Amino acid sequence: MKKISTLLLLMVASLTASAQYQASPEILKARTEFQDNKFGIYIHWGLYSMLGNGEWVMSNRNINYKEYTHLADGFYPSKFDAEEWVKAFKAAGARYVTFTTRHHDGFSMFKTSANNYNIVDGTPFHRDVLKELADACQKYGIKLHLYYSHVDWSRPDYPQGWSGMGIGKPKDQYNYDSYLAFMKHQLTELLTNYGPIGAIWFDGYWDQKNNPKFDWRLDEQYSLIHRLQPGCLVANNHHKAPKPGEDLQTFEQDLPGQNTAGYSKGTVIGQLPLETVMTMNKVWGYDITDKKYKSSEYIIQHIIKAAGNNANYVINIGPRPDGKLPVEAVERLKAIGDWMGRYGETIYGTRGGIVRPHDWGVTTQKGNTLYVHIMNCQDRALFLPLTDRRVASARMFDGHQKVRVSKNAEGVTLELPAVPKGVDTIVELTLK
Repeated sequence: MKKISTLLLLMVASLTASAQYQASPEILKARTEFQDNKFGIYIHWGLYSMLGNGEWVMSNRNINYKEYTHLADGFYPSKFDAEEWVKAFKAAGARYVTFTTRHHDGFSMFKTSANNYNIVDGTPFHRDVLKELADACQKYGIKLHLYYSHVDWSRPDYPQGWSGMGIGKPKDQYNYDSYLAFMKHQLTELLTNYGPIGAIWFDGYWDQKNNPKFDWRLDEQYSLIHRLQPGCLVANNHHKAPKPGEDLQTFEQDLPGQNTAGYSKGTVIGQLPLETVMTMNKVWGYDITDKKYKSSEYIIQHIIKAAGNNANYVINIGPRPDGKLPVEAVERLKAIGDWMGRYGETIYGTRGGIVRPHDWGVTTQKGNTLYVHIMNCQDRALFLPLTDRRVASARMFDGHQKVRVSKNAEGVTLELPAVPKGVDTIVELTLK
C-alpha cells in the first residue's frame, strides 16, 4: 500500500509540474514567427545513407548493432557543401531547415563528447557537418531546427522498444537513468555549440507503446531546452495531442485532421502552431532505388493546402552518402522556388482563412485580405459561404483583373473570368 501511495504522489507531482508550464514571451514570439515561416525543408542523413535502403535499414534488415557501427569507418561525404544546400533551400523559398542530428541508429551527425560514435571522431571525414550547416543557415537567414531521436538501437542502456528487436542488443543492460543522462548531455551540446536553434524536434516516443507505464521524463528534457535557449520551440512526433511543455504540434505524412498515412488516428488538434512533415519520395533517408518522387505540382499544392489548414509544410530530402542532394530533389526545389517567388505573398505570414478547406481548394488570410486558392474547380463560378463579412473588392491575383461578386443569404459567388487551370488560381478578396 505504501508503494502504491508513493507512486501516486510521484505521478501527481509530475503532472503538476508539467501542467505549470507557461510559455515565455520568447516562446510566444517564436511560435508566431514559426507560423509566419510556413515552409521548411527536412533532412534525413546519416550512416544509413551508405546502404541506400532508407533510414530504418538497421532495424528492417536486423543488422547486428556492433557490425553496423563499422559503417562509420568508411563514411566520407566528400561532396558535402553546407552553403550549396542552404542556398538551394533559400532559393526554394524555405524559411527553416530541420536536420537529423541523431537518428534511431544512434550515430551523431555532430561533434559530441558523450561518445566517439559521431561524424567527427568516428569517421575519416572528421568534419562537423552540423556546425557547417549552422554557419550557412545563419549566413543566409535560414532558421535551423534539430531532429533528435528518443530511440537508440546502438546503446545497450536504451530500454528495448518494439523497433530494433533483431539487432542483437543485450537485454540485461537497460538503464534509462543512464540513457537519459546521455540524451541531456547531447541536448546541452546542441543548444550550446551551434548558435540559435529554432526548435528541437523529438521522434521515437511511439517506440515504447507496448510499455504503457514507461516514463520518458519529458518534462526534464523540455525544461532543459527552454532553460538553455528560452526561444527554442519543442516538438514531439508522438502522434498524440500536445503534451505540457511542447510548443508546436506536428503531423507526419498528413495534413492536420487527416489520417491517410495511419499515424494520426484519433489525434486531437490542439491550440499550438501546426506543422505537416512529408517525404519527397517514399522514405525519409536515401534509398537508391526509390524514384517515386512527388511531382512539383503535388508539393506546391500541399504547401498551399497546409497553409489553408493553418499549418506549416515541411518537405523531406534524403541526401546521398557523398553529401549531394539527389538530382530529383534539386529539380523540385527549383520549381517550388519559382512558384513561391511569384505567389509567396499569399502563403508567408498568413493563417488559415475564414472559409474552411473545401474540395475546390483553401483560403489563406492576412488581416482583411483573403486569398482564395482554387486547385480543383471545373466552373467559372465559385461559391463561398461568407456570411459574417462583406467583400469590399475582388480581383485575380495574377493581372489584378476585377472579379464580379454576387451575394445572397448563404454567402457570395465569385464570377471568374475563366475556368481555373493549372496548379493554383488565386483570387484576392478585401473584406470589411
